[in-house]
Amino acid sequence: MKAKSPAYPYLAWMIIFIVAPLLIVAYFAFTDKTGAFTLANISQAGQFSPVLLKSVYLAAIATVICLIIAYPLAYILSRTKVRTQRMLVMLVMLPMWMNFLLRTYAWMTILENNGILNRFFGLFGLGPFEMINTQGAVVLGMVYNYLPFMILPLYSIMEKIDGSVIEAAQDLGCSSMGVMRKVVLPLSVPGITSGITMVFVPAVSTFIISKMLGGGGNLLIGDIIDLQFLGLDYNPHLGSAISLVLMVLILLCMSIFNQFDNEEAVLL
Repeated sequence: MKAKSPAYPYLAWMIIFIVAPLLIVAYFAFTDKTGAFTLANISQAGQFSPVLLKSVYLAAIATVICLIIAYPLAYILSRTKVRTQRMLVMLVMLPMWMNFLLRTYAWMTILENNGILNRFFGLFGLGPFEMINTQGAVVLGMVYNYLPFMILPLYSIMEKIDGSVIEAAQDLGCSSMGVMRKVVLPLSVPGITSGITMVFVPAVSTFIISKMLGGGGNLLIGDIIDLQFLGLDYNPHLGSAISLVLMVLILLCMSIFNQFDNEEAVLL
């Protein structure tokens, strides 16, 4: 019993700041304005299914792009000298030290019709191109803001791969691609699943990026939830119902990722 006592503050923290808010969301989701039990909010949340599917689609695209960019970069980081690793990891984390809104505002300045990119293209007689208020701009914002969350888990896993294992595979006649496919890739699966989770979860529920870079025509499910609590259509019961549906979807996705991770661990 004494050994468990240090965990009590963390347990209290989880109850106050995790369990209690979730219970409040569930309460509002299944009640109406009078406090009576109802399923109308959950059924009404179904009308936003197209927005939810678009949010999942764009978040999945951003996650795949982050994985494609982060995987080779994380491998290069893990194979460099320790001093160089520290410097490169600091450069990866450097944008995270800046405020999230400021980073997104910076991309607005870059992508807008009179922005930096269109001015540059104008020097060659090109443009202006419609880059702001598009789905591509939303995906770009997701990739830029969440890329470090993909790089760091992959790097932390790949750094632990013993170099002698790679050398042994090469001595046994394995090519460079074979080493990546048969050695590095299986050993880095935990980092892949962690990175996918850490990127997909905030990307599918984001609302600042879609609001600032996507405009009014590219609202995601996070924007719909935000409007229910802070917009003119104030309806916290419907907003809680949409949030609950989104949370269930995210939990399902995370369970699928964890299942792949567990199967890979059994094979190894």
